[in-house]
Amino acid sequence: MAALTIATGTGNWFSALALGVTLLKCLLIPTYHSTDFEVHRNWLAITHSLPISQWYYEATSEWTLDYPPFFAWFEYILSHVAKYFDQEMLNVHNLNYSSSRTLLFQRFSVIFMDVLFVYAVRECCKCIDGKKVGKELTEKPKFILSVLLLWNFGLLIVDHIHFQYNGFLFGLMLLSIARLFQKRHMEGAFLFAVLLHFKHIYLYVAPAYGVYLLRSYCFTANKPDGSIRWKSFSFVRVISLGLVVFLVSALSLGPFLALNQLPQVFSRLFPFKRGLCHAYWAPNFWALYNALDKVLSVIGMVASIFYSDSEY
Repeated sequence: MAALTIATGTGNWFSALALGVTLLKCLLIPTYHSTDFEVHRNWLAITHSLPISQWYYEATSEWTLDYPPFFAWFEYILSHVAKYFDQEMLNVHNLNYSSSRTLLFQRFSVIFMDVLFVYAVRECCKCIDGKKVGKELTEKPKFILSVLLLWNFGLLIVDHIHFQYNGFLFGLMLLSIARLFQKRHMEGAFLFAVLLHFKHIYLYVAPAYGVYLLRSYCFTANKPDGSIRWKSFSFVRVISLGLVVFLVSALSLGPFLALNQLPQVFSRLFPFKRGLCHAYWAPNFWALYNALDKVLSVIGMVASIFYSDSEY
């Protein structure tokens, strides 16, 4: 708190918040970690030890590579740093491998990549007009937003205890949103397209992006009452947005298209053959699907029993 007070006096409260949460993340290094720690260690080994043609086929471990290609390349880049910490962590056959140096590398890689998240939060804060608020720091919207994002307790648990890279990915999304607020629509669309090829679960946000870009970018003028001027629709802008998405997708999926491996890549990204409800997670849609499936199965059993009894 003393550091925060000093920083507040000099106008550097954001830096104090960022530094404080970074120090907290460092304290969490030796804490418990889940199976996702081994998942990402295995992905480091796959991308480092095998040619790209085998990335989405390798199945020595049950934790097969099932993220889009940009994330695979991200693991590949990290692996070339990881080899200076512990070469053994990059052996595909070293299942459930762990060492103190592996732990340090994995934890610090998440902390380091959160630099993007911090930058994105700062850019989002710039989009807030805080002129008409009180003079107290705790009343400033920028300060409140920074605390809520940088010190997000759920994100700290999932990334720095459980172990994942969600801060880095959220950073991409927040930076994309900031660019949309700054009327830099093409940059926002580009960043979101890149995000989709890092983690495809963000597809659920795509409809909102599509509607927003259609309204705010593809229509170039409004009527005096704020409604859409339909004649202002720009096909050039629609094509430019489509071109951005196409180029990002081509860069991501192109090598696997050349290798005739797109079906294999998509089977990993959307593993319907192993069931819609994964044994280890249940996102909202699949949880609702599972609940509905259970209800319908019970109704079906009751109906069949009632029908059988009515025959007698």
